[in-house]
Amino acid sequence: MLDLTRDSFDESHPSQAAQPAAADDQALLDAYSNAVIGVTERVGPAVVRVETGAKAPNARERGGLGSGIVISPDGLVLTNSHVVGSSKEIRLRDIEGIVTDARVLGVDADTDLALLRADGVRDLPYASLGDSKTLRRGQLVVAIGNPLGFESTVTAGVVSALGRSIRSVSGRTIEDVIQTDAALNPGNSGGPLVASSGKVIGINTAIINGAQGICFAVASNTAQFVLSEIIRHGYVRRAYIGVSGQTAPVPRRHAVVAGVDNKMGALLAQIEPDGPAAKAGLSPGDVVVRLDGVVVNGVDDLIRVLDRDRIGRTLEMDVLRMGRLRGIDVHPIERKPVARQGSAR
Repeated sequence: MLDLTRDSFDESHPSQAAQPAAADDQALLDAYSNAVIGVTERVGPAVVRVETGAKAPNARERGGLGSGIVISPDGLVLTNSHVVGSSKEIRLRDIEGIVTDARVLGVDADTDLALLRADGVRDLPYASLGDSKTLRRGQLVVAIGNPLGFESTVTAGVVSALGRSIRSVSGRTIEDVIQTDAALNPGNSGGPLVASSGKVIGINTAIINGAQGICFAVASNTAQFVLSEIIRHGYVRRAYIGVSGQTAPVPRRHAVVAGVDNKMGALLAQIEPDGPAAKAGLSPGDVVVRLDGVVVNGVDDLIRVLDRDRIGRTLEMDVLRMGRLRGIDVHPIERKPVARQGSAR
């Protein structure tokens, strides 16, 4: 007769097979938690609350509210241009509650970014910008900010998609945007999106009203470009040809026929009437693969090539049209900076 009173069936003790599985689950959970905790401890002290508008005893009731990330020990702070708005009074509140006045060094409404400098402070905790081109879909990311005024809030998620385009406050399309499902709310704007390495790979910028789990951040490579331009000129000088587009794959057969190595290019979607591109004969559907001798693997590359050094010059642009390579001369002009406008929020 079978003896069911001993080891053959004992509900009071988990089976030996179940124990390793539970241990493995715990190890995975600990690894995830440790990654988020590590990022929070490294980057959290560099996140500040950005308050705009008139000073008041309770800043949550008046003025605007957002987040920012300190990127240098002497007080350079990146945030969103829509957080700063047209406000002339800006204050930064750090994780310890210390409030510091700040001034605007420059804004770029085209990318919804602004650069501030905290007044009279040195040796601040700061975070470093990473390389957003190394991101992969599904990668762990952490958002840190002040949603709805709740300081130092941490949420985690993954990179949902790369290369998105969203509309900036100036009406221009922001290209190469990171989509994430890390929970964001009003007040997160301007705060960092951080990889598990502790590098800032995006500046949180927008939430789609009514959507769940769809949030966006401006890529850190775009932020690095804007940062360097503001430091040098006070605004972002750009050459302008009057197009909008998106990053798109180049079919292998087209690349072979054209004799180019591009796997990706900048697909032109719209051409502004009477703009430099229209005058040069560019058309919607053209795929830019090279400009002024520089390989263009997407819209991000096209934007970067159109820098201040190419204003007023005649540039040779190689495009794929109906699968065939064409060379077109285009003459960029300087795009005027967008004036600060709108209320802070």
